[in-house]
Amino acid sequence: MDRTDPPTRRIVLVTGASRGIGAATAQRLAAPDTHVLVNYREKAKRAQTVVDAITAAGGSASAIGADLSDGTAVTEMIDHIRARFGRLDALVLNASGGLERGADPGYALRLNRDAQVRLATLALPLMPGGRIVFVTSHQAHFHTHGGGLPDGYEPIAASKRAGEDALRALLPEFIDHGVGFVVVSGDMIDGTIIIRLLERRDPDAVAARRTQGPLPTVEEFAVAVADALDTPAAPGQTFYVGGADYLTGTVHRPPPGTETI
Repeated sequence: MDRTDPPTRRIVLVTGASRGIGAATAQRLAAPDTHVLVNYREKAKRAQTVVDAITAAGGSASAIGADLSDGTAVTEMIDHIRARFGRLDALVLNASGGLERGADPGYALRLNRDAQVRLATLALPLMPGGRIVFVTSHQAHFHTHGGGLPDGYEPIAASKRAGEDALRALLPEFIDHGVGFVVVSGDMIDGTIIIRLLERRDPDAVAARRTQGPLPTVEEFAVAVADALDTPAAPGQTFYVGGADYLTGTVHRPPPGTETI
């Protein structure tokens, strides 16, 4: 067993962290007392670039590859974390998908629901006193309240909402393990690959969101995700970023007992 990191260092796993929001969140967590595990599916060089940026900023990090839709790969990733660190203090469930070219019809649900639940469940024994953060979009979070969605985004929104619901169903188990669970939901995030893909499919839908005000940037959203690891919160609390029309009821009314940041 190779537990080389100091026992006082916080161990944080960020999924889908080789680019975009995941990479920005991982870099935001750079600190001498934190070791960030930068999860990636295929882009090992990109993940290593994120690791290098974290270490250059005075933090500690390592890249860890695993396709979250592959149960064997996820089990091996958790086994590696257990062997090297013996624990996991925080888990940021950022990885998602479904808009990829050539993705089969069931892929979005496998990744956005099944993979999230599997990873959270496998990580739970390593996380007493830790916190899980689920990253989502307003278009998915408010999906069950109705409202228009960009062309082609319906399966992704439905699968992301299904993932959130499935994780919320685990709240009693999280609480039994002393693990906190919160959600960070954002409007369309400027600068992400999702925005670029949606602008190709349904540019009017993206333009309509821009009429409501400036969209949050990747950096702004990453700050909110990173802060959600430590901000006091009730089990299952949701933090909102951008999209004031969603929050005032112009588009949707948020559930009671939630918080906006």
